[in-house]
Amino acid sequence: MFSRSALNGILATFNVDEKAIMSHKHEQLIGAIFHDPISGNIHWREVESVLNHLGAQIDHLSGARIRVKLNGHEGILHRPHHSNVLDRQGVKHLREYLARARVTPSLYEAGEAERRGDKK
Repeated sequence: MFSRSALNGILATFNVDEKAIMSHKHEQLIGAIFHDPISGNIHWREVESVLNHLGAQIDHLSGARIRVKLNGHEGILHRPHHSNVLDRQGVKHLREYLARARVTPSLYEAGEAERRGDKK
């Protein structure tokens, strides 16, 4: 996945308190969301947990829809209907939203390199 120091760097980039260190489970979840082939085993409660940790504002709309505001980007996500696990299409939609909100494993690593002053 990615190093704890890389995560601390990205948290600082997104103005999240540097003392708020992302847990290993959150690290793995971000990696799983962006891993190819797309996983069919991502639990919705874990997605909500990582969104809350990143400081997202979550508004529950009608049905299974939720509005998420993260890093200045707003999107509509759908909770799974008949299970607690996102299907592949749901993971793809989540991945696209997180990428627009600048939450990707590679951006985490780039944020850490920038914080340290590394040049690639």
